[in-house]
Amino acid sequence: MDAIIIGAAETDVLGRNPGQSVLGLNVEGGLRALADAGLEPGQIDGVAGACSPHGVAHALGITPRWVDSTNVGGCSFLMHVRHAAAAIAAGHAARVLVTHGESGRSRTGTVPRPRDPQSWTGQFEEPYGARAPYTRFTLPALRHLHGNGLDETALAQVVVAQRRWSSRVPRAGRRDLMTLGEVLAAPVLAWPFTVPMICMLTDGGGGLVVTASGHATTEQLRRSVRVLGTGENSDPLLVAQVPDPAGDSAARRAADDAFAQARIGRSEIGHVMVYDAFAHLPLIGLECLGLAPAGGAAEMVAAGETSPGGSLPLNTNGGGLAYTHTGMYGMFAIQEAVRQLRHEAAAQVPGVSTSAVLGYGGMFTASSVLVLARN
Repeated sequence: MDAIIIGAAETDVLGRNPGQSVLGLNVEGGLRALADAGLEPGQIDGVAGACSPHGVAHALGITPRWVDSTNVGGCSFLMHVRHAAAAIAAGHAARVLVTHGESGRSRTGTVPRPRDPQSWTGQFEEPYGARAPYTRFTLPALRHLHGNGLDETALAQVVVAQRRWSSRVPRAGRRDLMTLGEVLAAPVLAWPFTVPMICMLTDGGGGLVVTASGHATTEQLRRSVRVLGTGENSDPLLVAQVPDPAGDSAARRAADDAFAQARIGRSEIGHVMVYDAFAHLPLIGLECLGLAPAGGAAEMVAAGETSPGGSLPLNTNGGGLAYTHTGMYGMFAIQEAVRQLRHEAAAQVPGVSTSAVLGYGGMFTASSVLVLARN
């Protein structure tokens, strides 16, 4: 695969930004990514995003000949990178701009999402109270804990580990270190989740520029990140009907495809980003990626293997639990992987050259994986 990321940037403000709309956040993220790549909007001929990419293109003055509006939730942006790589290989575009912007906290310019009583979830889950994300992720979390002989302490260990990272990241929204006791004693929002085990709710966005090496300058190549392999997959829309409630069969299939395309082994991965809207997802994610044995991720986290100085650095910006989470987090997971591979991260992992990024979407019903490498 000849696909590289030559531009990557986030919006200036992550957190609370009521003065900027969803469109404005997408535009800012796109402009900052273009500046990072040393490009002008007129040099872009492909656009992708989960929020009206044709509208973003119009706002930026781009006339695209390729557009991708895939929206399956938080992992959409990983899929956009995958689709962009395919479009570039097919000659449909030379340089693709992927943008994200969400006013998750302030709701400025956010399109309402009314309930749909005719949908799958509207008929079979929402009438029983399963609508808010924290009510729909409890079932897989509890099943994973029960099936592996774990309790809430395993979830608290994830929070403790990721706070060790976020405490080193100035832009992180939650930087205070926490103990196991503090995490477990925090208010319960939806059992088994206490508040620190649930992601932040913020405003923010970002952008990526994807191209092929033949379209890049020497300077762009110097800071580029290679896309070695990609994968995507989905499961039934009803959380109660997923084939593997204790894990994630869609993530496993996506990971297998990504590593097969990348042609590297799991043991060659030096850094990991796993979408973590809730504290059980890094545990499931490590196992689905094949980076931890079945039921063994909790022991790795508790032993400090995913913390600073550990053998498998995980969610090194603090993740959605402690860095930022606008509602769809995948863009920020990619951004941190790119920073790490460029050796520009706030909490830099020494000498890292490969990263695996796993995104979840659609309330745990869709997954996408990127395998990335330092150029």
